Amino acid sequence: MRLLTSFVLSLGAIASAHYTFPSLVVNGAVTPEWVNVRKTNNYWSNGPVTDVKSADFRCYTSETQATASTINVSAGSQLGIQSNGVISHPGVVNVYMARAPSNVTTWDGSGNVWFKVYQMTAVTDGGTSITFPAANLPGVSFTVPKSLSSGQYLVRIESIALHGAGSAGGAQFYISCGQINVTGGGSGSPKPLVAIPGVYTGNEPGILINIYWPIPTSYVQPGPAVWSG
Repeated sequence: MRLLTSFVLSLGAIASAHYTFPSLVVNGAVTPEWVNVRKTNNYWSNGPVTDVKSADFRCYTSETQATASTINVSAGSQLGIQSNGVISHPGVVNVYMARAPSNVTTWDGSGNVWFKVYQMTAVTDGGTSITFPAANLPGVSFTVPKSLSSGQYLVRIESIALHGAGSAGGAQFYISCGQINVTGGGSGSPKPLVAIPGVYTGNEPGILINIYWPIPTSYVQPGPAVWSG
């Protein structure tokens, strides 16, 4: 019985170290969970995606088939993406956006349509240490580019946990997609545009990496450059 209890407690500790991103932060207010963010398969388990080539790597909704309500966000304003706890694993963050051709609620985000708008990378000092500014944050926020054209968008966060990334498939991706309607935008042309899945092979130096030993002398953020408008 003690062994079983210890096993159950261990599973609970593992699960509690995981997280989801169920809310946006618009005009300083946190939206209710899974209202403006599509409910992900892991809404109850908090488990990650590990296959960067799977369909779930886009919005992680193969089981829920979820859509969400679309919320207005002004171009040039701050947009936040909130976790259900904190980003508890060492790692980095990328945020991508993709403009829907019409109604974002009925759009799956396929094709070369995604561009990166934000990243929070690792900090290295030549091999003495590596630190992860995203660790233990409740979420991230960024400026929606002022020149981004008005319209409906998916906003996708990926928090890449690197504690097990020393072997292939060991990196853990915590993903969700929110739905926003950008207002007051400009005439910018985001680039480069990438497909998700397709943006990564899984062998990138920022995804397949041992962060413990030898301590990395540098870190290469996976994905394209940030488009800031």
